[in-house]
Amino acid sequence: MPLKHLNPASMHRSPAFSQGVGTTGPGRLVAVGGQNGVGPDGQLVSAGFAEQTKQALRNVLTVLAEAGATQRDVLRMAVYYAHGQDVNAGFAASLEAWGQHPTAITVLAVPGFDRPGVLVEIEALAWVPEG
Repeated sequence: MPLKHLNPASMHRSPAFSQGVGTTGPGRLVAVGGQNGVGPDGQLVSAGFAEQTKQALRNVLTVLAEAGATQRDVLRMAVYYAHGQDVNAGFAASLEAWGQHPTAITVLAVPGFDRPGVLVEIEALAWVPEG
């Protein structure tokens, strides 16, 4: 079943996100745990926020692909970034790695992460149609 993007006319509209996303029908729910900017070797790909954001999104896409899904199947994402980073740089980087696929999203600045050097962590919830 396709996702239905919920953007009530009485609310602000943005090309970057949907106010809500829903779906019905047979399928499976896929939860992608928090991904950060580490490569296949488990090391941070860069000390930079934009590069870490791109890698975190690539990691989300890799997990989605393992489940037979793409960013088009994502109901919701949560982005946690280290306080003091330029959220606009993260958004620009996300367009490169993720493309123009608005979904319901929460973006939060946090004081930091357990792993030194980590600047962003991204989780996703997807609905994969059966068939």
